[in-house]
Amino acid sequence: MIESILDGVIAGDRLTREQAVELLRSSDLAAIGRAADLVCRRMHPESYRTYNVDRNINYTNICTAVCHFCAFYRGPKSDEGYVLPRNVLLDKVRETAELGGNQILLQGGLHPKFTLDWYEQMLTDIKREFPQINIHGFSPPELHHFTKVNRLSIEEVLGRLKEAGLGSIPGGGAEILVDRVRRELTRGKVMSDDWLHVMRVWHQLGGKSSATMMFGHVETLEERVEHLWRVRQLQDETGGFTAFIGWTFQPDHTDLAHIPPTGSFEYLKTQAVSRLFLDNVPNIQSSWVTQGLKIGQLALNFGANDMGSLMIEENVVAEAGTVHFLTLDQIRAAISELGFEPRQRDVFYQLVSPELERQAIEANRRKDESNRPELIQLAV
Repeated sequence: MIESILDGVIAGDRLTREQAVELLRSSDLAAIGRAADLVCRRMHPESYRTYNVDRNINYTNICTAVCHFCAFYRGPKSDEGYVLPRNVLLDKVRETAELGGNQILLQGGLHPKFTLDWYEQMLTDIKREFPQINIHGFSPPELHHFTKVNRLSIEEVLGRLKEAGLGSIPGGGAEILVDRVRRELTRGKVMSDDWLHVMRVWHQLGGKSSATMMFGHVETLEERVEHLWRVRQLQDETGGFTAFIGWTFQPDHTDLAHIPPTGSFEYLKTQAVSRLFLDNVPNIQSSWVTQGLKIGQLALNFGANDMGSLMIEENVVAEAGTVHFLTLDQIRAAISELGFEPRQRDVFYQLVSPELERQAIEANRRKDESNRPELIQLAV
């Protein structure tokens, strides 16, 4: 049965939700992966595959939401809560720029006290010193939270942040866009319709964003597909998503540590189905951060056309005990080994100039050489 489904999608038919569920239930990973690779190559016939150089900066871990899957957040009264001093944040941006990065991913928790002007000032401070850096910032849960704290519409919140320097929005906090799942996973956090509405308004303002999915926890296969369907619906409406990134739930050190981790087989199959289902989202990103080098590389044969980010810094997944570290040379080599040319891009999937790419390679090699003992320890 899945052969006829795959033949149809390869021929250009749009997958139905029922067909996508059937593919996820199948154990024929090779056939599903082959179809996803064919579709990916049709959408991306170019000789290269891409990667980005950026940094995840978590400006605070203080959060009023209670997410059972998150090992990173701390409650407002916790002694382990922090807010990055502005000079420390700017130093992190500076190092990113020196290593050839063209953007930062700026995210925090749902802080109970900061008003919108605090965030506007943070954006202004970054853009004043680093006008060339794109700020990929504030996930929909944060942005929806800003409307509640400030008693403002999402239109005004997004308009003011865009004016202050916000360049694009990450797809974080989506988890699974089904309210039953969200109620089981979290308290005090945005529900599905409002997550999508934040993205809709941002797209209507001319902005671009990514979409994500964290799977392998309490959702059913039908709910996993429901998530994909809602992303596809909004993309049909706005065209504002540049990419989709799926990753598996990392249970260690969370309140859901009893849930067995989802393995590479399910990861690759879900990514492949995502490529087949999201026919209107141009890019699919591999998640080597959760899967490691080899599966992250293999994902480029299962529907992904992008190796993701070098990720100079990452804190959220690391708090759950998953620490996969890759150098820029390893990312480039993983792409080359598959017969593609590795090329650096920006958040909008535009290639950077060859000169800037060479500068990033050289800067990262110097950094890797200076940190060699640390890198060896992290890679073990």
